[in-house]
Amino acid sequence: MNVGEKIGAFQVLCPLGSGAHSTVLHVRRKADGKQYALKVVSLDTPEDWKYLEQARHEFRVAGMLDHPNILKVYALEEQKNWLFKVTKANILLEYVNGKTLDAAPALSATRLVQVFQKVAAALVHMHRRQVLHADLKPGNIMLGRNGQVRVIDFGLAWIKGEPKDRVQGTPEYMAPETARKKLINERTDIFNFGATMYRLTTFRLPPPVGAFEGGVPLDSKSWTAKLEPVSKFNKEAPEELCQLIMKCLSYSAHDRPERVSDVQAILDELAARMVQSSNDKLEALEW
Repeated sequence: MNVGEKIGAFQVLCPLGSGAHSTVLHVRRKADGKQYALKVVSLDTPEDWKYLEQARHEFRVAGMLDHPNILKVYALEEQKNWLFKVTKANILLEYVNGKTLDAAPALSATRLVQVFQKVAAALVHMHRRQVLHADLKPGNIMLGRNGQVRVIDFGLAWIKGEPKDRVQGTPEYMAPETARKKLINERTDIFNFGATMYRLTTFRLPPPVGAFEGGVPLDSKSWTAKLEPVSKFNKEAPEELCQLIMKCLSYSAHDRPERVSDVQAILDELAARMVQSSNDKLEALEW
């Protein structure tokens, strides 16, 4: 897609990113000048049909959610050829002027806690609506220049009670029981969140739960021994945050917090205390 090109009622301003089967564009609606992001999913072969199903699923899940820290999904349009075969899917999204956390600059401990606080609030809302994200990671969290935080990408989300044809996710952030038994629940989302906080606080990934040493899978004891404390890599991180991250990363699901609301309560209290003492507000970020 070229800058200035028209897609229906929208004009392309610039590309925002691309993947194997989709491109995200910054667009402006010609009628009123409002700006959006447009995710264009190309369907070139029969094997690409799964990406259409994923787009439909993402739109359906997003329609179940309504929270200031969850990216809004406004519309899904399917384009068909003369044989009435879908060749392209366009998903109209909220535009956030910023970056995903895997591409954003390093943040202070205070700002990190503020971001984590908002992500936790988004997860609490999702779980109350019976939706599990199942792929939370820095690349699925947007941080806007004005401090907005949005959880994005519901293509792998699971609605509780519905059948799961397959379990996918990002191995570096996957819970042990997801890797071993294909389980997804509130506590696997909490592990994903813990791995995300660990990565953003230490600039390192936790040990992979599917790692092998000498051909033998890492058990709970071996994996836990390889998980180094947050405080070793970030002296600025408060002890409460370090303890919370390590608890969320417990190998056994039963040792993790039972609900994301428990995680949120700790982050709310910690954020309020840190902001009051530092005046480091999540506003007007520059990069």
